[in-house]
Amino acid sequence: MIYKIFISFLILTAVICSQPKNPEAMLDKVKLEFEKVEDHQVDVKIKIDVDFLKMPDREATIYYKKPDKFHIDSENFAMVPKSGLNFSPLGFLNYKYTAFYERDDTVKGTPASVIKVIPLEGSAEIILSTLWVDIKRNIILKVESSRKPQGTFTVNLDYLKTSNGFWLPSSILFEFTIDGSGLPKRFGEEQDSKSNKEKDSAKKPDTGKVYLNYSNYRINIGLTDEFFESKNKLK
Repeated sequence: MIYKIFISFLILTAVICSQPKNPEAMLDKVKLEFEKVEDHQVDVKIKIDVDFLKMPDREATIYYKKPDKFHIDSENFAMVPKSGLNFSPLGFLNYKYTAFYERDDTVKGTPASVIKVIPLEGSAEIILSTLWVDIKRNIILKVESSRKPQGTFTVNLDYLKTSNGFWLPSSILFEFTIDGSGLPKRFGEEQDSKSNKEKDSAKKPDTGKVYLNYSNYRINIGLTDEFFESKNKLK
């Protein structure tokens, strides 16, 4: 009798372990976790390391209201890389997509499930994303993505747990690649020069990094739609 119970236990364990992980369910939990944050205000320090863009380190205040309202207060808003500052998991998951579980991995020692996400909508800017998901905390630790027409980028995230129990980014490293042919001509280059065209075609893509460090989160403070409308009018 004990032998039969033991064999049954082994078979049940094998069946459970052999069941594939459900990537859609994992991503739904990530979305549900982030949707607990109705809005937030946070200070951010920005360091940009890009060959073709020289600018000093900057500080800004970010305002967010779900699902997609976003505003940056900065001394020089035009020079702040908005595409890196408004990172949100909902930005990768707010359209129809198909998802595939790829493998288990670790990010800085933290176990993660690697999930491929392919948009099913022709209007989506993102072509393909690979997400490293911490399924215990339901947060995204890393993203590798191809976006049209800007090129590819990688996002590495560290988190802090706020006093009211939310896991939100404490720092983000945003690394990107841009096809050099899509950049404005540098001063002094001739637009119709054959030699320059040949150089452009052979040139390696430009790369850059943006370092973001967050502090002083204020969460679910009741930011209104009118607040963002008034901020946008001041641009």
